[in-house]
Amino acid sequence: MTEFIGRESELDDLGSLLKKRSASLVVMRGRRRIGKSRLIAEFCSSLPTISFAGIPPTKNTTANSQREEFARQMQYELKIKKPVADDWGGLFRELIELTQDRPIVIVMDEISWLGSKDPDFLGKLKNGWDLGFSKNKQLILILCGSVSSWIERNIISSTGFVGRITMSMRLKELPLHDSCKFWASQGRRISPYEIFKVLSVTGGIPRYLEEIVPNETAEENIGRLCFKETGLLFSEFERIFNDLFSTRSNTYKEILLKMSDKSLFLRDVYELLKVQPSGSYAEYVDDLVQAGFISRDYTWDLKSGKESKLSRFRVSDNYVRFYLKAILPNRNRILAGNYESNSIFHRESWKTLLGLQFETLVLNNTTELYKQLNIAPGDVLKAGPFFQRKSTKQQGCQIDLLIQTYHRTLYLIEIKFSQNEIGNEVKEEIERKIDRLNLPKGFSIKPVLIHVNGISDHIYLDRFFSKIIDFSNLLGFDKNRGEDR
Repeated sequence: MTEFIGRESELDDLGSLLKKRSASLVVMRGRRRIGKSRLIAEFCSSLPTISFAGIPPTKNTTANSQREEFARQMQYELKIKKPVADDWGGLFRELIELTQDRPIVIVMDEISWLGSKDPDFLGKLKNGWDLGFSKNKQLILILCGSVSSWIERNIISSTGFVGRITMSMRLKELPLHDSCKFWASQGRRISPYEIFKVLSVTGGIPRYLEEIVPNETAEENIGRLCFKETGLLFSEFERIFNDLFSTRSNTYKEILLKMSDKSLFLRDVYELLKVQPSGSYAEYVDDLVQAGFISRDYTWDLKSGKESKLSRFRVSDNYVRFYLKAILPNRNRILAGNYESNSIFHRESWKTLLGLQFETLVLNNTTELYKQLNIAPGDVLKAGPFFQRKSTKQQGCQIDLLIQTYHRTLYLIEIKFSQNEIGNEVKEEIERKIDRLNLPKGFSIKPVLIHVNGISDHIYLDRFFSKIIDFSNLLGFDKNRGEDR
């Protein structure tokens, strides 16, 4: 097993449960490969633990087959005769009796798979908690799963579990400074740009980062993982989408394909899919948000700080976009064995894709960005991609990232990827955005530039930007936290 990296705050949060004098019900969710099971294993490494997992749903999976598998796992974990599996209530009662009055962590992984086929599962789990599990003051019950939308609707937002959940934890990607630790053996011999190229494919997904060979080039790692039939990331998309979304996986894929180039209003999604607005498609989009594959960005009124009803959706998972833009179009050639992966790295489309991926990496790591800008998180009123719609009173405007503080300061952040040094054209671009922005009176505006491959001396000498941040700073390479210019 590889070294466990990151998740210090999550481990601290889970560790606090051990100080309680009452039972704890924990709900943990996040996309596949995000490290839920590994985090639980790390937390439970010195604790008595019993683990159960649902089986992936297929057309032949039934409520009975899930119960039978749960009973077999009880037999193995508790070294008992296999329980009768005709009812969840009976299984939970027996589990309660076998674990009462002693310290124990019980893990139910892929909880949606366990319960989605049986309409009585959640009710019987709730009764099991109320009448048995919660009576053991030394018990921690962890409900874990990848189908976040199911967990949100059926557990987090369910009236049946109101007041019972001790901790709700949604795992996100590893931050950049933890992600780059997977190259630790190479020390400072590897450039931030080399790391960026790999992260443009993997994001901060721990399972993907574990496959990195540090002494290989980015192109070698990407070629091995993505453009060979045997590569983990070649077939990963179909695998996780079939597991999560089953027969509707193609619908979800089509929605993501339409979003892979730019952020979209929901009405744009309907139009591109050539479907009528409906609750079903709105729910599909929400499922993708809950799963962590796309983000919903609300714009806001700068003067009042109030969130607008207007929102856009964008792909916020680097692997998903890379698969759709780079692997899927070449899938048949890869399967036929006649695709040369090096060819993609010399195309203009590769540069465009890297630009989209760079922006996503930065947007997924705003906490580190606050440190670079010396902004206390508590001072942030609003932060996110910002857009201003064109009207008779104002021009249209779109900003990569805008941070508004309670001190009436706006940090207008341009996230700029280039394979070469960035020149003065970026200043002109930002000036146009500032001119178009409907800026309230009494506000200060601070332009910020984030780059990965260097900038020209003219930009430094001009002192137009309040802060210039190199990608290496976000990786934690430079402890000086960026430079004022």
